Amino acid sequence: MKADLHVHSRYSDGSEYAETVMKQASLRAVTHLSFVDHDTVKGLPEVLELGKKYGVIVIPGIEISAFDYKRNRKVHVLGYNYHPSATHIQTICDPLLKRRQEHSLWQIEQIKSVGFELDVEAIKRSAEPSETIYKQHIMSNLTDAAYISPEYKQLYKSLFKSTGVASGDIEYIDVFDAVQAIVADGGIAVVAHPGQLDSYDLIPELVEVGLGGIERNHLDHTVEDHLKVEALAEKYSLIMTGGSDFHGSYGATVEIGEIISPYFEKL
Repeated sequence: MKADLHVHSRYSDGSEYAETVMKQASLRAVTHLSFVDHDTVKGLPEVLELGKKYGVIVIPGIEISAFDYKRNRKVHVLGYNYHPSATHIQTICDPLLKRRQEHSLWQIEQIKSVGFELDVEAIKRSAEPSETIYKQHIMSNLTDAAYISPEYKQLYKSLFKSTGVASGDIEYIDVFDAVQAIVADGGIAVVAHPGQLDSYDLIPELVEVGLGGIERNHLDHTVEDHLKVEALAEKYSLIMTGGSDFHGSYGATVEIGEIISPYFEKL
């Protein structure tokens, strides 16, 4: 068993089509794969068919962009093996996608106002099949520099962070609502990369509303993070998951299946 339970595709902010991701997974001997595109389940029918084509078991997945309003910080929640209709998940995520799209269109206009040339229709085409524009799509229409390059990071920071002309963010989903929606759709809710967003203090509170797991294996996690996750998993009987967090050229340099999940019999 070789399971990568954290990959992204062009259904959200990944650079590669779902079939390209699936083909790479098959070539790298990945046996189980979960596409956890941000705040959408629209790619699920396709990836289930692709799994059959390439002999890879697909676990339905999503990564919900949530917020811990008590501690005033972002937290991402992974949802696995939910019912394909995902009624509760879509109810809370569809308005967020609308807010994100409206914000992205505003960001494009802001960037254009300071002299950059951007074609909204071209950006929309570059995002397809995602129906939502992400900052990665805007950046890919501004520069050919690699995501990990100093040039890319400097441009991104100057536009989207601090006093950047396109800075600011949308209203995210309350993390408790995210967990409860996943559970209501029969899925398993898992806190994503808690070391990256410092989500550890939140775990006991989420357990009370149905949290089922915590992501251990992630590119940004240290040995200390592994130990913290293991301790929490043991204390609260949580499953541990993991994956590459693959975004293709829109993210850190990592191969599909390079980081895999611990054994996940409850999935």
